[in-house]
Amino acid sequence: MDTVVKKEQKKVEISSAEWQIMRIVWTLKHVTSSEIINLMQKKQTWSDSTIKTLITRLTKKEFLSREKEKGRYIYSATVEEQATMNEYANSLFADFCAHKSGSVLDELIETMDISQADIKMLQKTLDRKLATAPEHVKCDCLPEGCAEMC
Repeated sequence: MDTVVKKEQKKVEISSAEWQIMRIVWTLKHVTSSEIINLMQKKQTWSDSTIKTLITRLTKKEFLSREKEKGRYIYSATVEEQATMNEYANSLFADFCAHKSGSVLDELIETMDISQADIKMLQKTLDRKLATAPEHVKCDCLPEGCAEMC
């Protein structure tokens, strides 16, 4: 389960399967459960009931809203995609040793498909960070006063 902090600062767990549903809803903006089911079954071998359960969970967690239109529900995201992904990534990295975050980022960049535009953006960001970056990032795994153990 992944943790995302909702607007009211309440942590909400979201599974990998739920992320896949959210990606469809974010892409299509307004979508019926039938459309979600059809698209998910092109990617996964999940049953209709499994996908409906995921949609229901996301609605209860307030990641999705639904409105009845012509006898069927239309689902929309209640959270912004980029902000949600950023919150998740920050939450994930907060669990890692600060000293090793750079190497994790390096591995991600090395293994992910990213566009030339994204690479240029990353280069600009890294150039700005370089100006104020410390020589070394301290390990934050142990409490204050235990640095000699790192």
